[in-house]
Amino acid sequence: MTILERIIADKQREVAYKKELIPQLQLEQSVLFERKINSLAEAIKSNASGVIAEHKRRSPSKEVINQSLNCFEVVQAYEKAGVAAISVLTDGKYFGGSLDDLLVARANTTLPILRKDFVIDTYQITEAKAYGADAVLLIAAVLTPEQVKNFAAYAHSIGLETLLEVHNAEEVASHLISEVTIVGVNNRNLKTFEVSIDVSKELSMKIPSQYVKVSESGISDPKVVKELKGYGYQGFLIGENFMKSDDILTATTEFVTAITQKYKKPSSILRWNKKK
Repeated sequence: MTILERIIADKQREVAYKKELIPQLQLEQSVLFERKINSLAEAIKSNASGVIAEHKRRSPSKEVINQSLNCFEVVQAYEKAGVAAISVLTDGKYFGGSLDDLLVARANTTLPILRKDFVIDTYQITEAKAYGADAVLLIAAVLTPEQVKNFAAYAHSIGLETLLEVHNAEEVASHLISEVTIVGVNNRNLKTFEVSIDVSKELSMKIPSQYVKVSESGISDPKVVKELKGYGYQGFLIGENFMKSDDILTATTEFVTAITQKYKKPSSILRWNKKK
């Protein structure tokens, strides 16, 4: 089995257990379930950097990234740094996350929050709303086109946005539907975990302009963000690059500033223009 296949097998067992433990009706009675969402799509479009900063403790490819920071510290640092939105990984076994992280994040920021997990059941979408998320991730590699359509429609019916994650041209052709608001291109191959920014470049022209385009994974240089903006990307999901830092506020602030700073003419040129 590939890593992805193992993750999905474990996720199916996890969701089955949760459905027995906490009925969906109980989730729908959560105080946060009636909360009006903050639009992830609009936040990406209106923020100069477009950065979706991620809380991510570990991953199957990198193992432990940072276990010393708690979600409260991370979220506050991200908001102070001026990011567009926050992504919270809630998978426990492979990424060290939890739904408690989602609650903590919601309690400490007004920014839109993406629940990042391996959604295989509408129950998880209900969970996302009940725990304060504004959007959910749907991964084309683990869902059929029909599932994507049904899950996106259900998410929309309870007020959530959806980010459809694709990895290749075939998934764009088969899974892209009108119910989806945001399309994320994952630069990481989920079978080999190899990363290449070229994936985003190659798929950019295959995604219609009606969708908000987000590039995910392997982004560690502001220059890459500026380059991808030229390919029509407005959002950039970045986690490991910030989480591995000992000073997450400084690391994120410097990254965001490097993206958003405008070119200034050298003072010598300005003086020369004045003389003219």
